[in-house]
Amino acid sequence: MSEQLRYSIVIEWSDEDRAYVVSFPEWGDLVHTHGATYEEALQRGKDLIEGLVASRQQRGEPLPRPRVFAGV
Repeated sequence: MSEQLRYSIVIEWSDEDRAYVVSFPEWGDLVHTHGATYEEALQRGKDLIEGLVASRQQRGEPLPRPRVFAGV
């Protein structure tokens, strides 16, 4: 995986939406997607990140800095 795609993906079940909701901490509170299954949510998340990165690169905009796990 390239450096630019090393972003956090949080997948949580939503009783209200009856779906898995996907959020991306580095990209802010307004960037979300969802899926009926965990696998679908994960794939939609991957697709969205790739699209966000491509869009920013095409416009010459900076990418958010990926969070890095600071092991114990």
